[in-house]
Amino acid sequence: MKVNVHAVNFAVDGKLVGYVQERMDKLEKYYDKVVSADVYLKVEKTSDKENKVAEVKMNVPGDDFMVKKQCKTFEEAIELSAESLERLLVKRKEKIRTYI
Repeated sequence: MKVNVHAVNFAVDGKLVGYVQERMDKLEKYYDKVVSADVYLKVEKTSDKENKVAEVKMNVPGDDFMVKKQCKTFEEAIELSAESLERLLVKRKEKIRTYI
């Protein structure tokens, strides 16, 4: 799967990009027809500690899934986004399986 990481208004380090790639690759075991994923990492300008936002747009044939999570760290936001996408992909796979 092709994963594009976009950092909005800050420079992202290679370690975080590697973590995102690794975590998104794990999603392929739930649904193997995933084409690509766009990951947008943003820092909100707020006073609270949970100001890191991860938006993941996943392209699958016939559909696009969009998940947005806000947490204290990017790693935590990516993890929660991936868990949500796991549920969506499993649901999609079950839905397709009923038609076959």
